[in-house]
Amino acid sequence: MNDLAEQFEAHRTHLRAVAYRMLGSLSEADDAVQETWLRLSRSGTTGVANLGGWLTTVVSRVCLDFLRSRQSRREDPTGDDLPEATTTVDPETEAVMADSVGLALLVVLDTLSPAERLSFVLHDIFGLSFDEVAPIVDRNPAAARQLASRARRRVRGNPAGSEADLARKREVVDAFLAASRGGDFAALVALLDPDAVLRADGEIPTLVRGARNIATGASRFAQRAAYSRPALVGGRPGIIAAPRGRLQVAMAFTIEDGRITEVDLVTEPERLADLVIGVL
Repeated sequence: MNDLAEQFEAHRTHLRAVAYRMLGSLSEADDAVQETWLRLSRSGTTGVANLGGWLTTVVSRVCLDFLRSRQSRREDPTGDDLPEATTTVDPETEAVMADSVGLALLVVLDTLSPAERLSFVLHDIFGLSFDEVAPIVDRNPAAARQLASRARRRVRGNPAGSEADLARKREVVDAFLAASRGGDFAALVALLDPDAVLRADGEIPTLVRGARNIATGASRFAQRAAYSRPALVGGRPGIIAAPRGRLQVAMAFTIEDGRITEVDLVTEPERLADLVIGVL
């Protein structure tokens, strides 16, 4: 491996992390990293004082193109010294990566415009200044700051109540998810108010009343619960199922005095698209 490729390999892990947070897909992230290598191999490092910063800028611009088009831009590498590109992604690897980033965060990021997403990821997650972010998103620093601020509000999900209150509700959500995963009927009933109500959308909207009736359905949720995570759903504590960062199911809870009194279950794509998801 030549010296240029060795320098690139030293930055590959960071570039992949940046690209994954931008794109929410490991296969696309690997494509973006490979495109960054191709651009480096064509231009070399002449005149580059900070290779890490240069590579971060390039991969960010590549990701911006990906986000705008969402089309495959894979190019076949040439030459013996090119780093290997990842062509397939193990679903388990993707799930591990999603967990490390935060599934709810990936879902929220997917609702942002490309410029908002880049501004937030580069500044809030990777610590770039707005002076550095601005040219990447073709804005001035003040506009880049505003983009990140809008994104930050979406990520927070505009939760109601104090942080302590939200933390207590998070404990209830965690317990509900654990009981669902384990099929623990008794634990589910204990977490639900006796007069709790569940509303589910669909072609025929469903209304379920009573803790035991809701728990019966939730205990059959074990398989899907394994892939679900806590989140803010429309500002309310809840649970989302989002394989590879694509939202498929959302549950919003109303929690009073440590028990769940209402559950709103959303599965229709149109309604899911309108939901504001935040990090719980």
